[in-house]
Amino acid sequence: MDKSAVRSYLLALQDNICQAMLQQDPEVNHVRDSWQRSEGGGGESRVFSDGAVFEKAGVNFSHIKGAALPASASERRADIAGRRYEAMGVSLVIHPLNPYVPTSHANVRFFIAEDDNAEPVWWFGGGYDLTPYYGYVEDCEHWHRTARQACQVLGDDAYPRYKSWCDEYFYLKHRQEARGIGGLFFDDLTGDFERCFAFLKAVGDSYLPAYMPIVEKRHGQPWGERERQFQLYRRGRYVEFNLVYDRGTLFGLQSNGRTESILMSLPPLVRWEYDYHPQDGSAEAALSTDFLPPRDWLRP
Repeated sequence: MDKSAVRSYLLALQDNICQAMLQQDPEVNHVRDSWQRSEGGGGESRVFSDGAVFEKAGVNFSHIKGAALPASASERRADIAGRRYEAMGVSLVIHPLNPYVPTSHANVRFFIAEDDNAEPVWWFGGGYDLTPYYGYVEDCEHWHRTARQACQVLGDDAYPRYKSWCDEYFYLKHRQEARGIGGLFFDDLTGDFERCFAFLKAVGDSYLPAYMPIVEKRHGQPWGERERQFQLYRRGRYVEFNLVYDRGTLFGLQSNGRTESILMSLPPLVRWEYDYHPQDGSAEAALSTDFLPPRDWLRP
């Protein structure tokens, strides 16, 4: 197990993603905010806002340490409750301005739970998912094709397993609908360190090839008030998921994390409308009928 190698990779990943975003949107406001945590560790939040392409985005690196795992982690792993821990990762959410460009989320992370009288317990987790407002089959296929290729590090069965896990995880139970069109989600990945680390890197490195071609294709499409209002309405689902279900949000808040960095994933503008239903046959209705229900986007 090589913690320093994981940390170095994560820092480079954060930098690569931010550089790609700046190339795509050179005029976007970009703030770098380094911070320290009194309990141990720290990180750097990079926040983008008011761009021609990216309305708001955050790419966060954190490496925190604590005396005992918070409930969101220890409840799932009762065997290591009470151990001191380290958690490091890169987490990002991008909210584009153009409603035809999907919101995207990615996260790759490494946990270590240690005890002086036992071997360290470690695992990797992460993944990425796509949340379109207006669906395009070719974009969904590209996203999932790139995800499947990244999973080849672990073999042919990895993509179907982690794709299904993503569909199950990014689901709003109170709405009985998916947040988006999925992608990959994995957790508690352990065993051979080098193989697991190689998979983490494959997932992290595939994010830009999965997302940026969609951004480049869609960000110039004309849009108006109708599309904007629908985008803001659907962003409400994003907020609901992150504040009610998201493990990363819960872990950050329960571990006394930095609130500004934890909640940077939320969109800058959002709206709710009582009992809204899009017009039958509209592009807005197609999102719910044709894109959000889980499906195999790569079926021949």
